[in-house]
Amino acid sequence: MRLPLVSTGLLLLLATVVMPGADLFNGRDLAGWTYITLPTTMDIASVCTARADGVIAATGKPVGFIATTATYHNYRLHAEWRWSGKPGNGGVLLHISSGPKDRAWPLCFQVQTKHGAAGDLLPMAGAAFAEPLTSAPGATAARIRISTDSEKPAGEWNTCDLTCRGDTIEVVINGVLQNRVTGISVQEGKIGFQFEGTPFELRGVTVVGLD
Repeated sequence: MRLPLVSTGLLLLLATVVMPGADLFNGRDLAGWTYITLPTTMDIASVCTARADGVIAATGKPVGFIATTATYHNYRLHAEWRWSGKPGNGGVLLHISSGPKDRAWPLCFQVQTKHGAAGDLLPMAGAAFAEPLTSAPGATAARIRISTDSEKPAGEWNTCDLTCRGDTIEVVINGVLQNRVTGISVQEGKIGFQFEGTPFELRGVTVVGLD
């Protein structure tokens, strides 16, 4: 996330928002976010509700993702999530960029919030990092087994703190370091949340610039 010069021309050319500790949801509506799905983009208000208590209630479907309209580079993202019913699959998308797509998924890095796999890190649609992929041959997830699973029981709020600095991404789930990769191929982009069919809730989604 870069601090833009105070220039009208630059602000018109760049969609980069940099406010240290800024809330990515304004607490009133869904301004600054879009929803992308196949075959066409839908109104984000049809899949997300901004509640008076500051919680964003997401339907989790149809398959797709919500994303910021702004682009970020060098930042720390904090977000809290919980499953509003039966736990399922989802993720936080980092450095969403233009380029190849894998079905509905853009070029980016996904931090899993999937139940039982929170903190796994996946390179999506051609993105890459230096560390070898782990688990079974042909796996598409990398995970550092620094600690046992730190996800909280279904229905409780989880926290993720994701640090993106230069060519490195570090993943902390509920205060426990779960993953760290280097040599990432894409170092800036939009921030998003994945829809994979399961309703979920978000709150406290903030970003702090590190430049």
